[in-house]
Amino acid sequence: MLVVLGILIFFLGLLFSIAWHELGHLATAKMFGVKVTQYMVGFGRTIFSRKRGETEYGVKAVPFGGYIRMIGMFPPKKEEEYGRTASSAPWRAMVEDARQAVAEEVRPEDSHRQFYQRSPWKRIIVMAAGPFMNLILAVGIFATVLMTYGVAQPTTTVSSVSQCVVAADEQVRGCPEDAPMSPAAEAGFRPGDRIVRFDGERVDSWQELRTSIRDSSGTVSVLVERDGRMVTLNPELIQNTQPRLGNREGYVEVGFLGVTPNEHLVRQSAGEVAGRIGSMIGMTAQKVVELPSKVPDLVAAIGGQERSADSPVGVVGASRLGGEVLSYDEFSVGARLIAMVQLLAAVNLSLFLINMLPILPLDGGHIAGALWESLRRKVARLTRRPDPGPFDTAKLMPLAYGVTLVFIAYSLLVLVADIVNPVTLT
Repeated sequence: MLVVLGILIFFLGLLFSIAWHELGHLATAKMFGVKVTQYMVGFGRTIFSRKRGETEYGVKAVPFGGYIRMIGMFPPKKEEEYGRTASSAPWRAMVEDARQAVAEEVRPEDSHRQFYQRSPWKRIIVMAAGPFMNLILAVGIFATVLMTYGVAQPTTTVSSVSQCVVAADEQVRGCPEDAPMSPAAEAGFRPGDRIVRFDGERVDSWQELRTSIRDSSGTVSVLVERDGRMVTLNPELIQNTQPRLGNREGYVEVGFLGVTPNEHLVRQSAGEVAGRIGSMIGMTAQKVVELPSKVPDLVAAIGGQERSADSPVGVVGASRLGGEVLSYDEFSVGARLIAMVQLLAAVNLSLFLINMLPILPLDGGHIAGALWESLRRKVARLTRRPDPGPFDTAKLMPLAYGVTLVFIAYSLLVLVADIVNPVTLT
């Protein structure tokens, strides 16, 4: 039941994120006098709608996105283009169909309220407002969690002691029969021990202790506080294969003790929050760039191979992860809810970055068109040439349709993978 409840809650959170995104477009379009005829969450058949003023607000059957409909998205055809036939270019019919569909929405009394008539900077604001609403939501969630709840940071207190030595690159759970005892277990470390000194040097943080352990080998002296008493232990460190530090790929041979640190929550300052969010944006941007390279993994996952933990997920996969988080009974209810809202914030961060890509039909494509128009007009003024007029995004509709088909195919691939071989937390 908790899994189902978590899926439902997270799914509603995703719908809110979509509605929040479209609200940014709606509010700024109305602010600049553009007529908006529809505000919809979802695609396909309309399930519910109500008209308020000149705008119809509603929910559609396929909850994988949303849109607002503004009149006059494309400028009319220039005079010199009249008389050309569809045979002059195979894609011209597609362009004209898109232009005609937009033109039919414009009534004579609304001819001055079309989107293309607004200055480039206003159009940029309207198109960027949607993604930035996702960014605001993500930053708001992350900042609230980090500054009020905090982030788990390791301490020098031992949480658990490894009973054996297993190389990290072997991906083995538990202790194989032939695995040697870990140096910590052999030396008598216990959960709850607070490490005060390592090899004669005082340690105040887990980061310092981890570095000292990795750089050491052989027998070392470790002073621990146990039940109010100071106890000296003498483990004999060995070399073991461990992951590289600093988010670098690969493994390296380093000193190994065999203890896991306890963690405590530390509230972050505004400066620390800014740094963490900046790092999150950078890592998420890298993941977005890597999306095309994940296609083989998705195909292999559908074929039954193990799906990687960093595999892309869609609405279904993200909702399932949200349900799994809520049902994870090893943590408190509060910790599970915090993890769910952070997952929702991460999704909103991804929505921001993906929608800002400078390709149609994404918001970033319209922003790029407005920027190009502004540049053309400035160059024309500097060179004393005639105003080239608004940039005709309708001419890019064949490209937009192609990109849309790619996105649909990718989304279907992710959807199937989420159903037959979902990403899990375990």
